[in-house]
Amino acid sequence: MVSGYVLILAVLMLGGVIATLGDRIGMRVGKARLSLFNLRPRQTATVVSIATGSVISASTLAILFGVSSQLRTGVFELGRIQADLATSEADLAQAQATQAEVEVDLEAATAERQRALSRLQDINQTLDRAVAQQKATEGKLRQTVAQLKTVSQQAAGLRESTNALRDQRDNLLKQQATIASQIAQRDRAIAELDQQIAQRDQEINQREQLLVSLETQRGFLEQQVADLQTQYQGLFRGNIALNRNQEILVAQGRAENRDEAEKFVTEFLVEANRLVSRAIAPGATIDRQILLIGNSEVEGLIDRLSTGEDYVVRLLSAANYVTGEPCVVRGGEPCVQVFIDATPNQQVYSQGERLATVSLDSPPFSDRQLFEQLNLLLAATQFRARQDGVVSDTLLVADNRPETVLNFLEAVQQSGQAVELQAFAANNILTVGPVHIHLAAVSNGRILFQTNTPNPLLDSGGLRDRGNR
Repeated sequence: MVSGYVLILAVLMLGGVIATLGDRIGMRVGKARLSLFNLRPRQTATVVSIATGSVISASTLAILFGVSSQLRTGVFELGRIQADLATSEADLAQAQATQAEVEVDLEAATAERQRALSRLQDINQTLDRAVAQQKATEGKLRQTVAQLKTVSQQAAGLRESTNALRDQRDNLLKQQATIASQIAQRDRAIAELDQQIAQRDQEINQREQLLVSLETQRGFLEQQVADLQTQYQGLFRGNIALNRNQEILVAQGRAENRDEAEKFVTEFLVEANRLVSRAIAPGATIDRQILLIGNSEVEGLIDRLSTGEDYVVRLLSAANYVTGEPCVVRGGEPCVQVFIDATPNQQVYSQGERLATVSLDSPPFSDRQLFEQLNLLLAATQFRARQDGVVSDTLLVADNRPETVLNFLEAVQQSGQAVELQAFAANNILTVGPVHIHLAAVSNGRILFQTNTPNPLLDSGGLRDRGNR
């Protein structure tokens, strides 16, 4: 700090001295009216003054540069210093970022170390419990060894007693053999009769088994014969338009008197005649009757409908008919034999009644397992409905939207517990159908999920079961 002041003072003094000398030299040059480089005296004095000022500046800079190395560095290396400063600042920023990352890694490592220490403490505690359990086990083992020695001693005594009992048994067997030899003669005759009875029973059982096997084979062969007849007609007479026992038309009928019944039956048969004509002769216009049905059947149907009760009327094919059936296409008498089935349209299931159940065990459940069990549940529901008299094969699940069923299955899958999938009637189901059901997932008699909103017909203990029909 002091050296700087001294330097400034020295520069000021030197400047003053050189300025004084320059002024004196200028004055003398002016008075002497000297001329340099063919200049006028006044111009020569001006040049001398300029040179003197230049000497002052040069000497000042020389003194400053000679004395202060920092000034030399600041004047001649300022650009490089600024570049180095920028580089240093960038390195500092990178170093700070690296320091922050290192601090984050250090914190993570510290947390991991704490977790490792916690796990080590847990392991040590587990090891201490295992050592204590091992000591307890060793104590029990010693007790067991002592008990084993006691039991071995008891077993040795029992062996001796057993040997004595065996000797007594041998004596008794000898006596029994003597008595048995006497009884054997009387038992031979009884044994012969028993053998004959057993042979007869065996023959009866064999014949019954053979009869059951033959009955099974006969049913199978009858089905094969029917299939072969269908295939034969389809191959050699054309495509099959109607199969035997195929449902042609189904309708719900009710009449208050005989006139209404006759009108319903007439419209029913006309519509059935049109459907059969279109199936056997597609594209052709047939305006005559081709259905062959007895008048007694028609009259009987009219009598049943005129009672005022509600009936489900079905018209079924009595034989197989192919597309382009000659008796239909060429004209002539009615030749398509049909028969009518009329079933009272009564309530088969009441709302909330359980129809079928399948089990889902061993979770977690895969998508394939869920869909297989769902298909099994729906097939069991349709089979039971047909067995109980529902004529329609239409099955409606919940609101008949796939996403409803998918959401239900997803809820079952996410529950992670063994459940029963149950199908219950969504409303009162009549003979005419359709079969409209809801699905429910039940665990231990409690409903977990279902495809409908809470139903008052479903109690807290589960669904009402119809039981075996």
